[in-house]
Amino acid sequence: MKRRPELTLGPVYFLWDGPRWRDFHFRIADEAPVERVVIGETVCSKRQHFIEPHLAEVIERLERAGKTVILSSLALVTLEREGRQIRELAEERDHLVEANDLSALGLFAGHAHTVGPLVNVYNGATARLLAARGATRICLPPELPFTSVEKIAADAPDVALEVFAFGRTPLAISARCAHARSKGKIKDNCLFVCGDDPDGLTVKTLDRQPFLSLNGVQTLSHTCQTLLGDLPDLVDAGISSFRLSPQTCDMVAVARLYRDVLDGKRDGADALASLADIYPDAPFSNGFHHAREGAAFIARSRNASG
Repeated sequence: MKRRPELTLGPVYFLWDGPRWRDFHFRIADEAPVERVVIGETVCSKRQHFIEPHLAEVIERLERAGKTVILSSLALVTLEREGRQIRELAEERDHLVEANDLSALGLFAGHAHTVGPLVNVYNGATARLLAARGATRICLPPELPFTSVEKIAADAPDVALEVFAFGRTPLAISARCAHARSKGKIKDNCLFVCGDDPDGLTVKTLDRQPFLSLNGVQTLSHTCQTLLGDLPDLVDAGISSFRLSPQTCDMVAVARLYRDVLDGKRDGADALASLADIYPDAPFSNGFHHAREGAAFIARSRNASG
């Protein structure tokens, strides 16, 4: 008998000020139907001090509400102090930690941990290897088409797999900060201008078409990956949980929609219409899932199968 599919709330990729970040997670703890929450700075170590004063109380509130808390590691480690952060996380035993960089995978090996969507896991052999080294759950990269996800699930049936099901898709991360450069700053003296764009800064093509979104040193899609209509196929393929990446919208309402579709209480197409009202700031996409360009959206009919 298959277990009930679960929901994971991913880390906040954007720079939100400390009180906003804290209050967001307090509401998630009290109202969102998610089983686990990943917290911690993932994109830029310079942002860590914004959330550091609130970490303990956020963890306590989430755990009191019955959520599993996972501590996120950085996606790119370039400085000694960042290396120290990863080494400190590797010593963490009270909570699971999530690897988002190959350097973290080496340090976390031998102890239970999770693997985030920023680590390239493109086949079942890799998934099995990571599981043998201690990974209890792997969130697959969002660019994988369904055929690859299905094959990995079939080749690694004993590995708990997660799919990135909502949010602007993480595409790249750099040691340089294009976000700061776009506002006439440099990374070392950025003045945290990324905080001016708490849902990302839109990048347009030369003919003024929205193309990407900047988030500090991270590049995201302009579109929001949305797999509401594709959830049944993914569940049938063996995916056990689905990740929702926080955006500037009512994430409790987003989680409830996904929960209702997974529980068979709502049709994916109907839920998608509601999602458009909840998050109107970015067009939806699921092109990667359908082996198309990532920005495409492939509509599913109510009676579509496969």
